[in-house]
Amino acid sequence: MKLSCCNKFLLLLLLLCSAAFGALNDKSAIVYYGKNISYPMVGIHNYIIVQPSLTDTNTHGFRVYKDKMYAYVSIGEIDKDIPEYKKIKQAWIVGKNKAWDSVVLDVTNPAYKAFLFNDVIAPQIKRGFKNFFFDTLDSYQLVAKTDKQRAESEAALVDIIKTFHKRYPTSKLIINRGFKIIDSVHNDINAVLFESYYHGVNGEKLGYKDVTSKDREWLDTYINKIHHYKLDIICVDYLKLKDLTSKEATNTIVKIRAKGMIPYIATKDLKVYGQSSKNPIKREILTLIDESVHERRFLAAHQSGALPLEYEGYIQKLYDIHKHKLPTMEQMQQYGGVIVWFSKTYKHPAEFINWVLKLQKYNIKVVFAANLPLPLNNLLSKLSIKVNTTAIDLTHSSKIITKSAMIGYEIKPSLTQSENFINITKGKSLLTLKSQNGVTNTYAAIMPWGGFALRNGFMQEFGDDNLWVINPFKFFIKALRLKKIIVPDVTTQYGKRIFISHIDGDGSMNRVEWDPKLFSIDVIYNKILKKYPLPVSASIVGAEDDDNGLYPKLAPTLQKTIKAMYKLPNVEPASHTFSHPFFWEKIHNGNLAPKYRLAPKGYHFSLENEIKGMIDLINVKYLTKEKEPRAKTIFWSGDCAPPENILAYVYKLHLLNFNGGDTYITNRHPWLLYIAPLGLGRGEYYQIYTGAQDENVYTNDWRGPFWGFKKVVQTFKLTEAPRRLKVIDIYFHYYSGSKRASLTALDYVFNWAMKQDINPMFTSLYIPKVMDYYTLSLAQGKNSYFVAGVKNLKTLRLDNSKMYVDMNNSKNILGFKDDKSHKYIHIGNRSEALVKLSKNMHNTNAYLVSTNAAILKSEKEEDGFSMELSSYLPIRLELNIPKNCRYQFTNMAPTITKKGDIISFSYKYKTKVGFNVKCKP
Repeated sequence: MKLSCCNKFLLLLLLLCSAAFGALNDKSAIVYYGKNISYPMVGIHNYIIVQPSLTDTNTHGFRVYKDKMYAYVSIGEIDKDIPEYKKIKQAWIVGKNKAWDSVVLDVTNPAYKAFLFNDVIAPQIKRGFKNFFFDTLDSYQLVAKTDKQRAESEAALVDIIKTFHKRYPTSKLIINRGFKIIDSVHNDINAVLFESYYHGVNGEKLGYKDVTSKDREWLDTYINKIHHYKLDIICVDYLKLKDLTSKEATNTIVKIRAKGMIPYIATKDLKVYGQSSKNPIKREILTLIDESVHERRFLAAHQSGALPLEYEGYIQKLYDIHKHKLPTMEQMQQYGGVIVWFSKTYKHPAEFINWVLKLQKYNIKVVFAANLPLPLNNLLSKLSIKVNTTAIDLTHSSKIITKSAMIGYEIKPSLTQSENFINITKGKSLLTLKSQNGVTNTYAAIMPWGGFALRNGFMQEFGDDNLWVINPFKFFIKALRLKKIIVPDVTTQYGKRIFISHIDGDGSMNRVEWDPKLFSIDVIYNKILKKYPLPVSASIVGAEDDDNGLYPKLAPTLQKTIKAMYKLPNVEPASHTFSHPFFWEKIHNGNLAPKYRLAPKGYHFSLENEIKGMIDLINVKYLTKEKEPRAKTIFWSGDCAPPENILAYVYKLHLLNFNGGDTYITNRHPWLLYIAPLGLGRGEYYQIYTGAQDENVYTNDWRGPFWGFKKVVQTFKLTEAPRRLKVIDIYFHYYSGSKRASLTALDYVFNWAMKQDINPMFTSLYIPKVMDYYTLSLAQGKNSYFVAGVKNLKTLRLDNSKMYVDMNNSKNILGFKDDKSHKYIHIGNRSEALVKLSKNMHNTNAYLVSTNAAILKSEKEEDGFSMELSSYLPIRLELNIPKNCRYQFTNMAPTITKKGDIISFSYKYKTKVGFNVKCKP
């Protein structure tokens, strides 16, 4: 039946509305065959198809999204350049696919089937993959000449699929096409993928082509059949890189969705992150650095640049320009922007400028930070920068003629001119100075291609410190044209600031100055751990405490205290290694010279002994069978700088890692420079930093004053306001129990923490939240956000928004708390959530406002919800309970206050509480 013009218009309107408003609820898919998967780019999708040989299954991202990931397996043919090809028997090869330079295999051969399961699928199951994508099912059609041969091949394919389903009944399976066998296998698969519905690839030359309507009609026959079986259909179309964000791509997605299919639009090699029904916010910011100057942990780009990005919800990805070429445009598709932060002049300036300009075609902006690593010549005119050649008198101060509100954040700009000076021919100046002889110099500007902040307009030395001239929280967002997004927040849980505490195992055997019979660990056990109910993660050093350590005569006494300490419900075990390596980068070929570690007699150094061996020793020797949690965290020792290969080893063992970073901001040095980022990335792994430094730093390397750790309270206050940038982390050593002054300081800090509005937890629960931050995937719709990968991270922060959280229509959201200019939004127990926002507050459901407890269990029903809570402190709880709702507690709180619909419940002693709320329509 023909559609009238009016009907066509209505159809188009419906399609556009569906694209704009329905996308976050729609299923989406991605097929990515590249290396180093960006989990923020793939995590939102329901189907994530990858090349298993290029996928590191030990990363946090893989473990978080494992249930949605599918390992590619070619069934009907094999490429000559993959390792498994060497095992292919000549008898299995029945033809060639010239277009892809691969060989076609005999799927009817029992020996090949055994190879497929034993040598291809089983190893990936062992590596951690659970789900699979079977490709090239139709390759038999390249060689089959008769109906009988085709029927035999199809029967063999059915047998392979059913065998897979029988062997791995909990695994999910996607097949590529296989239209001829769909009637036989529809109960054994979860989805069907096919390529080229509107835009495809030429079979011989592999060029891009448009699909004919005749070919689509043929496909529609099978699509309708697959719809009948209620299977998901993933439709992959191909466009050139420059067209992936075009109207053509958008229209294609809309049309595919209108057919009831899941769209995916990508380039033909499937090595870029393409477009689907819902698409992620590009949270990663590529930061170009030069590690020939300093190792990355010492670079200002990391120490000062990561924090403001993280606070705004973005991720700094460091890229060493000294070792690597400039990334290709294909590689750049995962990044929301680029920061150039190195001092050396780039060796190929024309190439660099052209690279910056190419990025503009893909709407990727670039910021030059601190320096302009390009020669000051006419090349800069391509960036709308004009170099001044007029000499100026550098002995006289200049005056400011343009100054943005961003300027003067921590310190006012110096009025001393630099020798090299520039102006802009386009863009908006943020700071321009004018010399006495009338020459102007622009130090910071927003440009069409991004922006820059240099010298006087960026950071400025103040004594030994380096202070921000420009507001980094605003500048990077503005210059890179980044979205103000809902922020994954690791500092807060259920509306309360997170509290953690951890002990590095050093000095357990130190004698106590007022009683030489006591060891410092005895004092910490009795005067801190038993006194305060707050959770503490306590590590030990094997070389100090073990029978085979440095002090075998003291070991029995020390071990008695350690075992008693680990029996406390508020103490969890952790490892500070066996021999306490001082410099991790000094480990070569698995060995570390004794001068770089503690050296007990007869000890043989190895990573296994230091890390896995020490964890096993703690869990077997020092813990009761009932003790939970078990030791699973390593607190880095010495310089706290593990290289990538050692991080990889820790991740392979499924252990957590902590320490490093230098957060010790105080009233004397109240600058952002003294607040570290959340962690440091090396390859696909992250070292997670502490929330504050230990007492060794506050006591001048334990030289005094020994009461100096009291100053850490200043750190906690300065990382709370004006922005909450860090958790409260009381980080110390056992040797703090050896002196009266240090013990008094520690007691003071714990006593202060007890009075704060906190949500206390073990360090082993905080670390995975930060790991989630780096892999969390976020998509934005109209007044809504979809978030995936929130396995451990349970707070989203909405800043300066006049919008309200729509609890009636949000999913997996327990509630929210208004806190000054923020809204802290609480995520439920599932790893995905949908946040709906509204201009009006019209929630009719009850919800959680805040609590200092952990939520052991939560159930949400149509007419209300229930929770079971547990805390190390007497429980405090705020609920928003409308008038149409009623509540019931297992133990009613002695103190109840009400303000509007918000009811506060405060207990004096109870650390476990359950309740339910029921609401009438």
